[in-house]
Amino acid sequence: MGKYFGTDGFRGEANVTLDSYHAYRIGRFLGWYYSSPLSGQTDPNHKTRVVIGKDTRRSSYMFEYAIVAGLTASGADAYMLHVTTTPSVSFVTARDDFDCGVMISASHNPYADNGIKLVNRNGEKIDDKTIEVIEAYLDGGAAALGLTGDDLPVATGANIGRIEDYAAGRNRYVGYLISLAAHSYKGFRVGLDCANGASWMIAKAVFEALGAKTYVIGDTPNGININEGVGSTHIDALCRLVKEEKLDIGFAFDGDADRCIAVDENGNEVNGDHILYVLGKAMKAQGTLNNNTVVTTVMSNMGLYKALEQAAIDYVQTTVGDRFIYENMAQNGHSLGGEQSGHIIIKKYATTGDGILTAILLMEQVVSSKLSLSKLCEAVVMYPQLCKSIRVPDKDAVFENTAVRAKQEELNARLGSNGRMLLRKSGTEPVIRVMAEAAAREICETFVDELLSVIRSEGLTL
Repeated sequence: MGKYFGTDGFRGEANVTLDSYHAYRIGRFLGWYYSSPLSGQTDPNHKTRVVIGKDTRRSSYMFEYAIVAGLTASGADAYMLHVTTTPSVSFVTARDDFDCGVMISASHNPYADNGIKLVNRNGEKIDDKTIEVIEAYLDGGAAALGLTGDDLPVATGANIGRIEDYAAGRNRYVGYLISLAAHSYKGFRVGLDCANGASWMIAKAVFEALGAKTYVIGDTPNGININEGVGSTHIDALCRLVKEEKLDIGFAFDGDADRCIAVDENGNEVNGDHILYVLGKAMKAQGTLNNNTVVTTVMSNMGLYKALEQAAIDYVQTTVGDRFIYENMAQNGHSLGGEQSGHIIIKKYATTGDGILTAILLMEQVVSSKLSLSKLCEAVVMYPQLCKSIRVPDKDAVFENTAVRAKQEELNARLGSNGRMLLRKSGTEPVIRVMAEAAAREICETFVDELLSVIRSEGLTL
């Protein structure tokens, strides 16, 4: 990936590695680029239109206004969705014919981090070629784009961009979600954990409109509590709620609601691998599972693969990241893909992971089958899996280190067909993740610690 933009946008600590000047200049670039021949635009009178959403982080407001200032200074019109989800930005961008969309969020990261995610006119993550041009401008200014002068040209007079409140776009997205349900959820008691993030109003509105009685946590954002002890990365809070209130089901989202982790009626976690199995089996029965294939990542559990094989469903693996899942789906015509972390992409309905959409489709299976979520998932017997992260100054150096690679090969040989060791780079942080999968958690602990010990002894950590 690029210098600034990783697998999921430009992400960093607010006003440390990502500041308002970065945001302003990204806005300046987008406002200019989509009216220029460099983007393929041939109409000299084209007025760039960009839609913008944000999550509930304190810094999201700062970045929002900085991007809008840059857009309008370059002559683009900015349409503000305000606090909303990442998938809603993708939906509105594609449905309402915007040149691109911007989401300000660092997803599941702590509140001090933030990010700028960009989507193209089709609601898909922006392509690498455009990212390269943005980064060239961020580093080299107008000269890097072959222009003269100190910076991009500014709009003047009536050509200055305008700002529009676009809450109507967000409302249309909510209506779209509701329209996807074929059943009433009346009589169901549903727990929702909104992570004090972008879904804090939307999720409740959708499920109550469908008739469910909702029990909501993580719905009191204050700018600094996003993902704090709640949400899809802290599922224990929802597990407790489901048990204490004796609910039928629960759904937890992350900060920008592109992930969903469920909780069954017994208070047990139902992760993305379980969800892929349930939806994959349902889509196969409906004849909508294109190529009879589910797209997974290298982090998916062996238990998922065994369950898919039992159901006569094929699967492929990609690198971790919903970007790579979607690329594989688009290139090969697959209709379902996702990650254990809860990024689930159903291509018929969305171009990105959508936590609330995933929750609805899972709920549809519970209602239509008249089976509990635990019953729907029972074929997936998860292997113990442990992942630990270690901060490093150079991720590539870890992968290129002879001692590290030799140790990983040794551990994999010891595990044989009963497990595996995996090293992977975080796409958004200076972190290497070490994962073990084996027949017992104790084995996972031992093997992960052995590999981490070599990484440390080689002097590769921060």
